[in-house]
Amino acid sequence: MTQLNDDCFAFDNKLTLFSDALAEIDKRLHTVVGKERVSLNQAINRVLAEDVVSPRNVPPHDNSAVDGYAVRYNDLNNTTNTRLRVAGRIAAGDVPTNTVKPKEAFRIFTGAPVPKSLDTIFMQEDCKLDGNHIVLPPGLKRYANYRFAGEDLTKNSTVASTGILLRPQEIGLAASIGRRKLEVFKALKVAIFSTGEEICDPYQEISDSSVFDANRFSIYGLLQNLGATVTDMGILPDNQKIICASLGQAAKKNDLLITSGGVSTGEEDHVKKAVESIGHINFWRLAIKPGRPITLGQVNKCAFIGLPGNPVAAMVTFMLIARPIILKMSGRASESPPRHKIIADFDYKKKLGRREWIRVSLSQEENMPIIGLKPVGSGAGILTSMVNADGLVELTENSTGITRGDTVNFLSFEDIFR
Repeated sequence: MTQLNDDCFAFDNKLTLFSDALAEIDKRLHTVVGKERVSLNQAINRVLAEDVVSPRNVPPHDNSAVDGYAVRYNDLNNTTNTRLRVAGRIAAGDVPTNTVKPKEAFRIFTGAPVPKSLDTIFMQEDCKLDGNHIVLPPGLKRYANYRFAGEDLTKNSTVASTGILLRPQEIGLAASIGRRKLEVFKALKVAIFSTGEEICDPYQEISDSSVFDANRFSIYGLLQNLGATVTDMGILPDNQKIICASLGQAAKKNDLLITSGGVSTGEEDHVKKAVESIGHINFWRLAIKPGRPITLGQVNKCAFIGLPGNPVAAMVTFMLIARPIILKMSGRASESPPRHKIIADFDYKKKLGRREWIRVSLSQEENMPIIGLKPVGSGAGILTSMVNADGLVELTENSTGITRGDTVNFLSFEDIFR
C-alpha cells in the first residue's frame, strides 16, 4: 500500500471553486493500490495497470472481407463484363498461393488470405459462375472488399493505456493480439461508517426518535460501482473513545475511510474530534449546493472522507467530489462525467458565485429534444428526489438561474455511477 502525503488535503480556508478543487485532487493525489495479473476472464471492470502493446499486425495478413472471388484489377474490363478462369479456392486459414497467372480468379472466403498479386474482390452474389469460369460485372474499384494487414492494429501500436476501465471491447482486443493475462490495479479497500445515536440499521427495532440508516447503504453501492472492496463498519455511537478505536483499527487494513455525518462543529459531532486526535482533518469550504463543506484528512496515513449527513447531500458530494478522489487513488485515469445538453422545463433561481446541482427527470417525445423536468422535493434530505431523478442539471458559478426553455448541462446518473 502506497501512502498519501500528510498534506495532500491541506487547502487554505478560502471558499474554493468546484473546478479548482478537482484540479487540486488531480495534482495532489496518486495511486495507492498495488498491481496484480489476472486472466482475461477476470479483467472485466478492472483498471488497467500497464500499456498493452500489440506484438503483431491485426489482421496479420491481407484478407477478404466477403465470400466471393479475388482477381487482378488490371484484368477487368471497365465497361463490359469480364470472364476469368477460376484457378483455385482459398479458405480462412489456408496458406495463399504465390503463383497467380494473368486472367485468373480465385474463389475466396471471408477472412482468407489474399495472394499478393490479387487486389480486388467481388461479392459472390454479384458474380455468375459459368463452368470453371466466373463472369464479373464492371464498375468495381480497386481494393474493393479487401482488408489490409494491420488495418485494425499495427505492430507495436498501443492497444490500451494505463488507467482505463476495462470493458468487453478492450478485453477482446487484448485477446486478438494473443494476450492471456493483463496487469491491473488491485481494488481500493474502503471502510464505511455511519454516525449518530439517532441512526439504526434496517434490521433493528426503531424508536419514534430514530431514523433508519440510508447513507451507508447508498455509499456502499456507489463504491461497488467504482470497483472498490468495501467493509461495512456499521454505525458509530456518539462516543469519541469508541470512534477513535474503530477508525484507528480500520485504518490499518484499508486505503480509505468514509463516514457520513458527525463532522460539523456541534457538541455531538464527535467524528471530527476523533479524527483530529489520531490524525488530522481539513474542511474544504467549497462553493457548492447541495452539501456542507466536505471533510478530508488522514488517519494513520489512511485517507479519510467525511460526507454530509443529509442523504441527498451525501450522495451528490460523493458522486462529484469523493468519486474523483477514489478514481485517482485506484489508478483510474482522470475523467469527468460528460455534460449532455437538454432543454429545461422549469424556472430556477440561484445565488451567484456557487455551483449548484438540481435533480431532474427526463422526458422525450418522438423526434423532439430531451426535456429536463424538475422532480418534486428538492431538500438535501429528500431521498425520493434522487430515486425520481435521472441525473443532475449543473449550474456554474456565474449563473443566476434557469428560465424555462433554456439549454442546460445535464449529468446522467448512468455516467456518474460508473
